Amino acid sequence: MSDASVKETFSFQTEVGQLLDIVAGSLYSNREVFLRELVSNASDACDKLRYAALTNPALAQAADALAITLAIDTKSKTLSVSDNGIGMSHADLLETLGTIAKSGTGAFIEALKAEKKDTVGLIGQFGVGFYSTFMVADRVDVLTRKAGEEKSWLWSSDGKGEFSIEPAERDANGTIVTLHLKKDAKEFAEDARVRHIIKTYSEHISFPVKLGEETLNAASAIWTRPAKDISAEQYTEFYRHTSHAFDEPWHVMHNRVEGTVNHTSLLFIPSTPPFDLFDGERKSHVKLYVNRVFISETTKDLIPAYLRFLRGIVDSQDLSLNVSREMLQTDPTLAKIKTSITKKVLSELKKKATKAPEEYAVFWANFGAVLKEGLVEDAGLRDRILEVCRFASTQGSDVISLSDYVGRMKDGQEAIYYIAGENAAKVAQSPHLEGFKAKGVEVLLLSDHVDEFWLQHVTEFNGKPLKSITRGAADLDGISSADDKTDKDENAADLDALIMVFKAELGDAVKDVRPSKRLTGSPVCLIADEGDMDVNLERLLKRHGQLQQGMPRVLELNPTHQVIIKLAERAKGSDAGSDALLKDAAHLLLDQARIVEGEDLADPSEFARRLGVVMAQAL
Repeated sequence: MSDASVKETFSFQTEVGQLLDIVAGSLYSNREVFLRELVSNASDACDKLRYAALTNPALAQAADALAITLAIDTKSKTLSVSDNGIGMSHADLLETLGTIAKSGTGAFIEALKAEKKDTVGLIGQFGVGFYSTFMVADRVDVLTRKAGEEKSWLWSSDGKGEFSIEPAERDANGTIVTLHLKKDAKEFAEDARVRHIIKTYSEHISFPVKLGEETLNAASAIWTRPAKDISAEQYTEFYRHTSHAFDEPWHVMHNRVEGTVNHTSLLFIPSTPPFDLFDGERKSHVKLYVNRVFISETTKDLIPAYLRFLRGIVDSQDLSLNVSREMLQTDPTLAKIKTSITKKVLSELKKKATKAPEEYAVFWANFGAVLKEGLVEDAGLRDRILEVCRFASTQGSDVISLSDYVGRMKDGQEAIYYIAGENAAKVAQSPHLEGFKAKGVEVLLLSDHVDEFWLQHVTEFNGKPLKSITRGAADLDGISSADDKTDKDENAADLDALIMVFKAELGDAVKDVRPSKRLTGSPVCLIADEGDMDVNLERLLKRHGQLQQGMPRVLELNPTHQVIIKLAERAKGSDAGSDALLKDAAHLLLDQARIVEGEDLADPSEFARRLGVVMAQAL
């Protein structure tokens, strides 16, 4: 605990120091957004006090007449933003204004360094907009007192590596942030400039924002107004306020539902992925209000985890104001609201996908991997989710639906074929695709982490089974193609002797050795046998420690490849069983198949030795 009588000095967390180095030296035409960030933070503090007062009667009086007040001192060149909200304790100051307590911090800093042209946008996207004040101020003071506590504190920093916290005097709860403006930022000490910024960025704030005695905003909740009365610009600024973002919303959904459960929602889909999209906690960032009183922001009981990219608010008249965050988990009314909102969002996505497929492709690139999690988690809405899923395929660069795929299946084709892997580029170049491409058979290219898991739940579509091309036989004989060659399998019978040699030499390292119908250009590939775990799923489970030992794979040989043809001829000799070159070739080809799969070699030194021997004989 802190000594309440002394001034303490702290160093910023390393990442904050790096952030401030970037921010402080940046000059941007839109740096006025620092004021929007401060007003948004003040609004959040007021929301939190109003919620705290619901369960703590002692705070009820403090929660009356909540407001945000701006003050300008032209003589001392300062601008202050004050609120009578929840305030901060000593511990809150340390946690909130000294660190970036979020995962992905390293990636955030690297992104800042790489994208200096949009430093402000990245700062807002990561939720640390307070630090943008150092673009315009050479010192920032934060005087604060937490509601219900006696002590007040003064946090102060010049943004150059350190900050101090000391006891102070404040006669009411809340916070005052005072900016000591830089010489090149004196414009922000002008009434007209500040008034214009608030009108531009903070009109939608639901608490009065005052400059002196003048209230600068409408101070009404934007979601309570009819959609026809709200401009696109107003929607955008509310989105930026509620999500602390700087991008444009990709889509806006403003709905009022009246019936068994009354609620209003104003939801936004961002145009750029938030930094915490794949954070392990998978938090929702849609705020829950009851009769315009803020209740919670991170409950999974309002928005399913697979829609966590949504931003905005939900306000219900049918929930109790006294509902606690714990009670939300079992509230049946909230469960009905969640279902209603989820169906509405999926319906909106379906419309967008149908009417504007190119725009939808942008959404899918950003959030498709998250949305597909719903195929695993939400059995009740699985069919609706599948309708709005899109997939890359071997035919063209556009993503397609499963309905698109089925609609253009070849004559004689009975299955929806796919290949799954961890790298999109490698998946698209896999040798397993060769025979399918030769037949003109489309294959879905799946490279998201979640793909293998939803495929355990979705095994067919429109009566067509989904079949991995890296598992089981590639039965392409029944599929017609104008490019088919009648002599394609003439060499298949000649592989019998070679297969016997390879099986004897490789032993338990493979489950079987077979001629391949899927290869046209590569000599070999590895597949999972029918009924065994698919190759990519096994790789994922091994990586996460959920599987120690995988099943041996089937080695397929391409009967039309010159290397295989020559080895097959050699295997017809009477001494094939003791032929050292054939034995080395068996291991080399198995290792080649492993390399193509991205797997580690069982014995790199033996691979190098065998390769040297074969090359020497060839020369």
